[in-house]
Amino acid sequence: MTTISERLAALGIQLPDVVPPVAAYIPAKAHGDLVFTAGQLPMVSGALPAMGKVGDGHGLVPASDANALARQCALNAIAAAAAAVGGVDRLTGVVKVTGFVASVADFTGQPGVVNGASELLAEVFGEAGVHARSAVGVPVLPLDSPVEVEVVFSYA
Repeated sequence: MTTISERLAALGIQLPDVVPPVAAYIPAKAHGDLVFTAGQLPMVSGALPAMGKVGDGHGLVPASDANALARQCALNAIAAAAAAVGGVDRLTGVVKVTGFVASVADFTGQPGVVNGASELLAEVFGEAGVHARSAVGVPVLPLDSPVEVEVVFSYA
C-alpha cells in the first residue's frame, strides 16, 4: 500500500510550511479520529498570490486562477492537519471540504473553483480522498483572499 508521503513524492508535490494563524485560532485540531482544519487561505511563502473577487472582467480574479488557489488551500490544509497529528502518513482520508469563494454577485461558478481543492485531495488520497463538500459564494474573505478552504480529515 502506498503511503501519503509516497503519493506526494510521486506527484512531485512538496507540502508547504504550516501557515501561521492570522487571528486567535490554531491551524488544525484533532478530535477523536478526525482532524479539523481552520479555513486555509492560498498562502505561498507567507503571502497571497492574488487578492480580490472572483468573476469575469477587468480587475477580477478569473475562475481558472481561483481554481489553482483552491488547490493551494488544500495543500495548506494537508500540511496543517499533518502537523496536528504527527505526520502526513497518519492521515487516512478526507471526510468533508467546505470552500468559500469571494465572488461578484453574478458569479455562479463556485463549485468549479472549489474543484481545485477536491481534485488535489483525490490525487493525493486516491479513493480515500472522495468527500462530501460545500462550495459557497461570499462577499469578502480575510485579507481579501479570493478563496478559503477548510477540510475534515480522518486519521489513525
